[in-house]
Amino acid sequence: MQHRELGNSGIEVSEVGFGAWVVGTDWWGDRDEDDAIEMVEYALDQGVTYFDTGDVYGHGRSEELLGEVLAEHGDEMTVATKVGYDFYNNPQAGHGELPKEMNVAYLRDAVEGSLDRLGTDHVDYLQLHNPNVDELTPDVLELLDELREDGTADAIGVALGPSIGWLAEGEAAIEEAFDGVQYVGNVLEQDVHNHFVDYVRERDADTSLIPRVPHSSGLLNEQVTPETELGEGDHRGFRPDEWYETGWEKIEELRFLERDGDRTMGQAAIQWLLSFDEVASVTPTFRSKADIDEWAAAPDTPALSGEEKKRVADLYADNFGVDRFDGMSHEDYRTSVDGEDLQDAGLIGSAD
Repeated sequence: MQHRELGNSGIEVSEVGFGAWVVGTDWWGDRDEDDAIEMVEYALDQGVTYFDTGDVYGHGRSEELLGEVLAEHGDEMTVATKVGYDFYNNPQAGHGELPKEMNVAYLRDAVEGSLDRLGTDHVDYLQLHNPNVDELTPDVLELLDELREDGTADAIGVALGPSIGWLAEGEAAIEEAFDGVQYVGNVLEQDVHNHFVDYVRERDADTSLIPRVPHSSGLLNEQVTPETELGEGDHRGFRPDEWYETGWEKIEELRFLERDGDRTMGQAAIQWLLSFDEVASVTPTFRSKADIDEWAAAPDTPALSGEEKKRVADLYADNFGVDRFDGMSHEDYRTSVDGEDLQDAGLIGSAD
């Protein structure tokens, strides 16, 4: 496992991270808490040192469980968490998005709550959880600076989502010299990823990118096919059926990325993201030890060649040769500024 620096914070993260939203929740398959802790420890054994959680996952339970491992292996781990969703005063209703609180008083209390659950006096990487661009107020930015200065957080960033989009928020974080921006990005969903790569390069910024969902909800690791019946409550079921049906056709066009015995499709999907210097870590959703074995080994597989990357780019520009609707469009991308960010990026046309 290789490591990269997060921004210019001095914090090192493993190139493959562990998205701990699977710990303390049942959104990606039910497992008991002992199994969840065992998976975290197993990932550590396989070289994964970066663990990304959030206070809203399991309403604090993910942080508590991760804190149990942190107590034993703190020196080996780089831990990130997120604050901003007010689960304290709002019950969870299915997979629905909770109300947010981004005022300074709430955020201070939320950070303290996270530290208590993690059992630590500081966090390596603190992220605001899906703030709207107008919530990145001078007071909030000053708070983040204070938390870095007093050692509460070694690095700060934003985690965008749950859905894809939010270009204005990522741009603002890059302009404010945040250490990291997390977002949805993969070979089949390149728009946001490519936009942020270009934005960082054009400004010679130090902000690192942390793409998640590198396997496009089970397609690129071939765990979801058009015939797969997703169980009730499986978060991947929020994708339209057409996405999986057309996605399988697209994968056939990407078979050249596989190298028998040396690189699987799932590993190639991670290597594609790691081929960008702006990316610090990729956080797949581990559902089993077999996933950990395969994807933690991805950085040790052959890197994508320039020719392979160009071929991927050409295929994406042509929608992989698929000439029917895949159930998702640029108009579905999320925005907090009435689509102005998407228009400026050329992803949607002007409303005029």
